[in-house]
Amino acid sequence: MSENNQDRRRSARERLQQERELEKRREKRRRTLIVASAVVGVLGLAAVVGLIAANAGKDGGDGTDAGPVVAPAGAEGEEQLAIPVGAPDAPSTLTVWEDFRCPACAAFENALRDTIHDMTEQGQLKAEYRLATIIDGNLGGNGSKRAANAAACAQDAGHFAAYHDVLFENQPPEPDDAYADNDKLIELAGKVEGLDTPAFRQCVQDGTYSAWVTESNRAFQEGGFRGTPTVLLNGESIFPQKGDEQISVENFKKWVAEANEGKQPGTEQPASPTRSPSPAGTGSPAPAGS
Repeated sequence: MSENNQDRRRSARERLQQERELEKRREKRRRTLIVASAVVGVLGLAAVVGLIAANAGKDGGDGTDAGPVVAPAGAEGEEQLAIPVGAPDAPSTLTVWEDFRCPACAAFENALRDTIHDMTEQGQLKAEYRLATIIDGNLGGNGSKRAANAAACAQDAGHFAAYHDVLFENQPPEPDDAYADNDKLIELAGKVEGLDTPAFRQCVQDGTYSAWVTESNRAFQEGGFRGTPTVLLNGESIFPQKGDEQISVENFKKWVAEANEGKQPGTEQPASPTRSPSPAGTGSPAPAGS
């Protein structure tokens, strides 16, 4: 057989292998991507895409889960997996499951962020943020987990809400696992006044809350949710719609007003975050200053 024929056959095999790999990637995307529906609001957001949680159980294998499950400061709820924002006695609770690599989550945040902040500050809402890592499972990498760990570290410093917003405002393209780089996460902390401290840096580098993030993602999987974001108002799903109404800024305000009718706004001040010395769900938070 001539050398030219061998080269042609080798090239054909390589092209066939490349085509098969490309088809595998396309099929994976078809299985994991779903259209979450339209989010129409004043920011002109036309549509978003959410990721189904089919492969959420896969772990990036970054080796940061060896330690005990320790919850970040002020975490609440069963197994201390919820990070609260807003007055504890607010008449309504908004529960948001998010993944920091999820583009649909960023779209939701960009459209509703200011409204949610206004309502929590006015005592109309208490927000509970719960973190998932489904894109690490679906697309590979560790950016979802490492960003969630960094956000928990920011909670220790009392800056969760601001850092949460920075992560979504600076979210890399979905296939780009930029948040797997701890230096990137620390760099973004510089956008939040008072956050970039030696304690925060050490927490990020050590993956202090990686095991807690894994537990949070497990709770997401076992909750039977379709994908991120999952948004619940007083336990009722409102994303991508509530009943026959699509989510939008105006509809969101209306739904909260309806839920709060006849109820007084919350006035209690949120407790200052204090880190618990015990594994999540096994002890009470330490006193302030401990």
